[in-house]
Amino acid sequence: MENTYKENNFDTIMKGRRSIRSYDPTVKISREEMEQIINDTVKAPSSVNMQPWRFTVVESEAGKEALEPLIRFNKLQNQTSAAMIVIFGDLNSFEYAEKIYSTAVEQNLMPQEVKDRQLEVLSPLFEQMATEDKKETAIIDGALAAMNLMLVARAYGYDTNPIGGFEREKIAEALGMDKERYYPVMIVSIGKANEEGYPSYRLPATDITTWK
Repeated sequence: MENTYKENNFDTIMKGRRSIRSYDPTVKISREEMEQIINDTVKAPSSVNMQPWRFTVVESEAGKEALEPLIRFNKLQNQTSAAMIVIFGDLNSFEYAEKIYSTAVEQNLMPQEVKDRQLEVLSPLFEQMATEDKKETAIIDGALAAMNLMLVARAYGYDTNPIGGFEREKIAEALGMDKERYYPVMIVSIGKANEEGYPSYRLPATDITTWK
């Protein structure tokens, strides 16, 4: 499927983004288009390119019913959005290292010797990495993916809302995921806005930047 961007102006995409809570419930997103949105989303960077993000697209009535009691004060997004995209971090993401690096070699994106050197160095590191360190990496990389997702959605003509208020300890099991492996990072609602959303004030660089 070719990209179906409705907006290509980055200034419009970035500065026009709003956190939308109420969506047009009649607007749905096809699986084909959603997959393309996710394929664009994962152009985000990740630590040593392990891409630990995993996406659960909750779009069915049954799926949203399972999500409803776990999202606290974010029920309107769940009820009206085309989907709630739950972003998990895969704590065993290094299982994909061989596939990621081998494919990069096959596509002439990485020399074989670089792949061999990387895996030789990284394999023992990931084997010894503490679970808390894996979670921290998952949060950082998952947040990068989430921001990319919100900008990509705007390019496709959709709106979003990042959600951190949910029952973190229960959501994996509720969606049939292994809670020991998949760590919840964020939920992003997506759909066609039923409201304009509010612009918000941002502190200027002079208030938040130091120079050394």
